[in-house]
Amino acid sequence: MRVKRRILLGAVALLGLALPHSGVRAQQLGSATQARAMLDRAVAAVKADRAAALAKFIKGEDGFRDRDLYPFCATLNGTVVAHPSRLGENLADEADKNGKQFGLQIMRTAQEGKVSEIGYMWPRPGTTGPVPKETFYTKVNGLICGVGYYK
Repeated sequence: MRVKRRILLGAVALLGLALPHSGVRAQQLGSATQARAMLDRAVAAVKADRAAALAKFIKGEDGFRDRDLYPFCATLNGTVVAHPSRLGENLADEADKNGKQFGLQIMRTAQEGKVSEIGYMWPRPGTTGPVPKETFYTKVNGLICGVGYYK
């Protein structure tokens, strides 16, 4: 009986060690639903007060930074005006490791009142190896804005 109990306790202990790691990983990454909801809030903020919205996006204030989720915006000519680390760069220059020019595609296809989605390979924050990433994007108040999430 003691042997069975030890085996059972060992299995429970191993399970207890494995579960938090998978839960922590999921908690560190935003979901597609959360990314889309953040984009919807970002669009509403840009419509209400463009300058104030961009300042909040850059600083990550008012819930506009959640784990790996954040809004970015670029002017119609591609200049990035809201992003945690790429201000002043040009969206048209963004390409993934496979050469997919996703930034240019976003600029060419963004439409006012329509949310589109594009997939590409991009490193997670703090890493260098590209993994699948999806970005929801739209055109609003003279800007192209989006929110991406990792798959």
